[in-house]
Amino acid sequence: MGISRVKVTCTVPPDVPARSLLGAIDQGTSSSRFMVFDPSDSCRVISSAQCEFDQIYPPGGDASWHEHDIVDIWGSVSACIAATASAFEENGVDLPSSLRCLGITNQRETTCAWDATTGAALGHAIVWDDGRTAGIAASLSTGELGADRFREATGLPLAGYFSGTKIRWLVEHRAEVGAALRGEGRGAVRIGTVDAYLVWRLTAGGVFATDATNASRTLLSSLASPHDWDAGRVALFSDGLLDADVHLPRICASVDPAAYGAVSVPACLAGVPITAVLGDQQAALFGQCAFDAGEAKCTYGTGMFLMLSTGTRPVPSTHGLLSTVAYSRAGADGAPPTTHYALEGSVSHCGSVVQWLRDRLEIIDSAAQSTEYAASLDDNAGLYFVPAFGGLFAPHWRSDARGCIVGMGAAHTKRHVCRAALEAPAYQARELFDAMAMDSGRKLEALRVDGGMAASDFTMQFQAEMLDVEVIRPRVAETTAAGAAYAAGLAVGVWDTPEDIRAMWAADKTWTRTIDDNTREKYWRGWKKAISKSLDWVEKED
Repeated sequence: MGISRVKVTCTVPPDVPARSLLGAIDQGTSSSRFMVFDPSDSCRVISSAQCEFDQIYPPGGDASWHEHDIVDIWGSVSACIAATASAFEENGVDLPSSLRCLGITNQRETTCAWDATTGAALGHAIVWDDGRTAGIAASLSTGELGADRFREATGLPLAGYFSGTKIRWLVEHRAEVGAALRGEGRGAVRIGTVDAYLVWRLTAGGVFATDATNASRTLLSSLASPHDWDAGRVALFSDGLLDADVHLPRICASVDPAAYGAVSVPACLAGVPITAVLGDQQAALFGQCAFDAGEAKCTYGTGMFLMLSTGTRPVPSTHGLLSTVAYSRAGADGAPPTTHYALEGSVSHCGSVVQWLRDRLEIIDSAAQSTEYAASLDDNAGLYFVPAFGGLFAPHWRSDARGCIVGMGAAHTKRHVCRAALEAPAYQARELFDAMAMDSGRKLEALRVDGGMAASDFTMQFQAEMLDVEVIRPRVAETTAAGAAYAAGLAVGVWDTPEDIRAMWAADKTWTRTIDDNTREKYWRGWKKAISKSLDWVEKED
């Protein structure tokens, strides 16, 4: 199994009351976490376990192909849960007895297939940032609307980023999937995003469900009807082989006390109800308490994701952003769910660039060293790094782009490369920030930030320089896992309303702009020139 040793920290007190804590599974692109929060103490983290798993770059594909073994994903999640249970036991506390409920958050768009009879994976999952399906998206971008063919219905352009194109690829090119869907046992095939797989495994196959946030990233549901699959698009993206009622998960409200069942396996978590599921960026929005229209957050993780809440009404984008579901909450006494929406700008590579500098270029030993190198320089000396390794996402949507380092001279060093890499998210966030202001009709006054790169004071200060607004890092750093825990607690009455949760949010550090207008615009002109150099690298016949 391609997983690392679990890293766990635990400060659970031995006298913790029964059913008083909240659990959260945070399944990400490079690692999985299991965290436990204490809602009686401002949702303080009292336990955290993390396990990395292998990243698979198939030798038969090009450099943009990226896969995960879902056996490793499940192994990393269950290992984190087991390590936490052991740590609790060492402190004299029974883990499942101490938990009120469990929330799940996950890497979105990553698509997997498995056999419900045997539990076996039908090949590897295609990761969200994988570039192999760009051709499928292009081939479907027909008619006058082109890539916007389904934007009015889904809020999304036709792009290889979204799960529908990955399903089409699996059906057409993954032999195990195609054969299973055409064979006698086709009813056993299950296809879904990572959340659906985790719920299925945790409930021992008893529940096959996804939530509205994850479904909204597939191209197969609609903003107007976010809890239903669109039969026509399901047929289109599966060559007519999928029956949504059989092969795809049921779409449930993100916050729902009953839809997702209770944990059966692993045994050390058995009986704990699963009461919330959200895609990772929506969970971070929830964790940042950005519930009201006009409130925004930016997550600097493997990729970078800027989201703006728009309330209970979807706002269409005409500037390259995505209209998406922020979360939905089950109605009382059988009433339909209430759905909240957001505008989103997605960038494929952010923190993963630092990992690339460390593991591929081998010019740093740690992420902290990249910040040290960047901060040691007075400016970028005209060097820019466009991390379009698999194309450019929002607001450009150019699958033909590729990564480039431009403006290089003989005097540049690895320190300049690191600085350019850490500046890039700030430029990309400004592109998204400007598009968001034009789409929403409002000037954002502040940006709440989270994710691994938000720990870099250099990057956050440069972000404030580029946006010219306050950049605010919260006291609770793990906002994605916290968002899943908040949502789970809201479902079972730990809090009555989102406003009760907001009272726990507090700032840790705030950055404001310090550079003059001329310097700021000089940097910005250089970035726009660098972006232009990254385009048209992939020929259509490639």
